[in-house]
Amino acid sequence: MDFQEFKTAVLARCGELGVTEYELYYQAAESVSCEAFQHEISGFKSASEGGVCLRCVWSGRMGYASTEELTAAEARALVDRAVDNASVLESDDPVLLAEGGQSYGTATPSECAMPQTDALVARVLQVQEQLYASSEAVVDGCQTEAIAERSKVAICNSRGLDLSHETTLSALVAVSVVSDGKEMANEFSVKLGNLEKIDSEALVKKTTEDALRKLGGGPAPTGKYPVLFAPDAMSDLLATFCAIFSSENAQKGLSKLGGKEGSVIASPIVTLVDDPFYPGSPLQSPFDAEGSPTCRKNVIEKGEFKTLLYNLKTAALAGKQTTGNASKAGYDAPVAVRPFTMYLEPGTVSREELIAGTPKGVLINSLGGLHAGANPISGDFSLQSAGFLIENGQLTESVKSFTVAGNFYDLLQNITALASDLETPGMGSFGSPTVRVEGLTIAGK
Repeated sequence: MDFQEFKTAVLARCGELGVTEYELYYQAAESVSCEAFQHEISGFKSASEGGVCLRCVWSGRMGYASTEELTAAEARALVDRAVDNASVLESDDPVLLAEGGQSYGTATPSECAMPQTDALVARVLQVQEQLYASSEAVVDGCQTEAIAERSKVAICNSRGLDLSHETTLSALVAVSVVSDGKEMANEFSVKLGNLEKIDSEALVKKTTEDALRKLGGGPAPTGKYPVLFAPDAMSDLLATFCAIFSSENAQKGLSKLGGKEGSVIASPIVTLVDDPFYPGSPLQSPFDAEGSPTCRKNVIEKGEFKTLLYNLKTAALAGKQTTGNASKAGYDAPVAVRPFTMYLEPGTVSREELIAGTPKGVLINSLGGLHAGANPISGDFSLQSAGFLIENGQLTESVKSFTVAGNFYDLLQNITALASDLETPGMGSFGSPTVRVEGLTIAGK
């Protein structure tokens, strides 16, 4: 039984029981991945997963039930379980469902396609050989991987909502391991896009060059001086602290931004955007996990905090409209809040000009210990770092094994420049240009 048939059976059972308020959420995905190590295929995985979650109102309370089995018998049982669940719940949370008939933006279809097995294997081995050929310093330990996933989400409810959306994501991953005979270093890079069209030579070149830069050098000098975060590093920092912009966290006291909308929380050059239609992103979506329309929004605009991110429940509690940021980690997961593609708007100067305008400082290319060394509630962080010293406006020696420490709330206020080199590294959920920040503490030698 496909989802449409299953949906018809569920709605019929709702009618039999007199369930007049309901939402049916469907999510399914098929994925394939292939890994290579030491010139051979080291792993291959193909999987399909998904299921359906029903939320329904019974006796004024919301009941939940989910299943992975799409059969006529299970459709009836799903409604019965949801009704039973509502009967025993003691929660008085408001019952909120998205209204049908709303206007939605248009997501740009991805050019990616699910690859054939032979093509996937050949591509992974090709990138593996490119890695080994990229430098004489490359040694055993290099890995390559190709991944692809097609997913579908569908939502319908008793208020006229009936939506569906499909996305396809694919990416190449390269891990380069290098040695100068005294020490070893490694780096990994991810590139999203059509597996056949990704410039794998450019991906390999960047990965190996970044690994080579980690060889040699020691800790940066201890002190307080300007820090430039490269796009990769700043995107990781933004991903670590994005929870402070969640209305759910603010309402639970897990963010200092509760009640701060309309106040200045950042440097006047800072604009932070959340965009569900970010060009080229495979994460585009015209609606969120509740079926509310999504939209591009400035979370921070020229330093002013414009809005937290809301779903229907948190918006109702705050007396506001949802921002279309409801999310679900899986078909049976609770509704939460999350950005789509969140990024800092770039400036107008090049990265080279930004470096040239910094007489003394450090450029941080990579951060480590993000889970252990960062507190998303207080905003404090103390992170292992690697990069380059900046002296007289030029990059000089590489530095590593030093710590950068500060507070993310303070960091937003102390951004003094942004370059024009906006990137959305990794899986494309967060992005940033090169950013210069004052007032951070470097602990090194």
